[in-house]
Amino acid sequence: MRKTTALRAAAAATAALLTATACSSQRGADGQDAAADGACRGQQTTGITDKTIKLGGIYPLSGPASAYGTISKGVAAYFKYVNDKGGIDGRKVQFVVRDDGYQPPKAVEEARRLVEQERVFAVFQTLGTPSTAAVWDYLNQQKVPQPFVATGASAWGTDDKHPWTIGWQPNYVAEARVYAKFLKDEKPKAKVAVLYQNDDFGKDLLGGFKKAVAGSGVKVVAEESYEVTDPSVSAQMTTLARSKADVLLDVTTPKFGSQALAADARNTKWNPLHIVNNVASSVAVLQPVGLKHVQGVVSATYFKDPADPQWDGDAAMKTYKDALHKYAPDADPANQFNAYGWAVADSLHKALDAMKCPTREGLRDAVRNLKNVKVGLLLPGVTISTGHGDAFPLETMQLMRFKGARWQLFGQPVDTRKEFGPLAK
Repeated sequence: MRKTTALRAAAAATAALLTATACSSQRGADGQDAAADGACRGQQTTGITDKTIKLGGIYPLSGPASAYGTISKGVAAYFKYVNDKGGIDGRKVQFVVRDDGYQPPKAVEEARRLVEQERVFAVFQTLGTPSTAAVWDYLNQQKVPQPFVATGASAWGTDDKHPWTIGWQPNYVAEARVYAKFLKDEKPKAKVAVLYQNDDFGKDLLGGFKKAVAGSGVKVVAEESYEVTDPSVSAQMTTLARSKADVLLDVTTPKFGSQALAADARNTKWNPLHIVNNVASSVAVLQPVGLKHVQGVVSATYFKDPADPQWDGDAAMKTYKDALHKYAPDADPANQFNAYGWAVADSLHKALDAMKCPTREGLRDAVRNLKNVKVGLLLPGVTISTGHGDAFPLETMQLMRFKGARWQLFGQPVDTRKEFGPLAK
């Protein structure tokens, strides 16, 4: 773990807490709603004491995107693992999970509950572009950190009106750029059909892809959208097949990703190269289709696949799997969503360690000033970096192709910062 924070050194000597370099807190009887003292004077300490940090997370434990709900198990397992080792800077983490069913109005309700009733230090992880967009105005008005949201919408890094919100995973435009580069290199005359979710998530990735292939021989020849409330995407897939495109770009969440893959497998007269976006690439999404039907599907990733035997001897992977067995015995260690949860929780740990003040403001600033931070489950060569003018923690991805019973990495990691330049605000 990173070096201890200034607070730990200060805690070793009570007298130092009142010096110009100390960061202490004055708290009420319930340990809530007080402001920090010393160098951190006036900053918010709701949800954090010398012994605890209370975090909230909002996930679709039910509804059309419930496959993502297991991410919360990976997060919770990480915090339980850390708590058993003494906590984060001596503080035990309390992680409160709420279910929004992938419904933005419900996400708002749960965010208010976490802030006003649970009185959390931060709302760590709101899952999904629609839900995150629904709550970020409220959380920023309340000055509550919303770190490492579980969505790759580019808005979390380009918007300068919501300083309390930041993403984590590579943004959808960066991911689209990786697929565009692949096609321009490997299929420079590709005709692409696109299935996408009709919201900011789907439009962000599709728009990024179109910009990245502009001026090349790669052309988008057909587009079909779906709503998260649709029962299936069979009709859209039938329409796309008529385009006779030789590439299908599949911009879906897990439920619809499985449906699209199954429809592709059933249509033996249409055999496009199927590219499925990262958020629907879990083996758990592919298995219902039948692994023999998804051979050769392409995607991209940035963290180690827990189902890939090449990581069996990896120390970070072993720690994750052992801890998941212990703290979340009902969760499958091979499920990429559980590994995602573990990795993002580890990343938050690093940010909490980097706080100059143990305050909400301290966390807000720490997540925007991370320099080449290493996280055990990220791929080799992939680190977290943010800074002035760069609010995208991760922008490097590597392509992978499904073969046999697992994904296999190929090519080299693509640092989209270097390859394409920064995203314009």
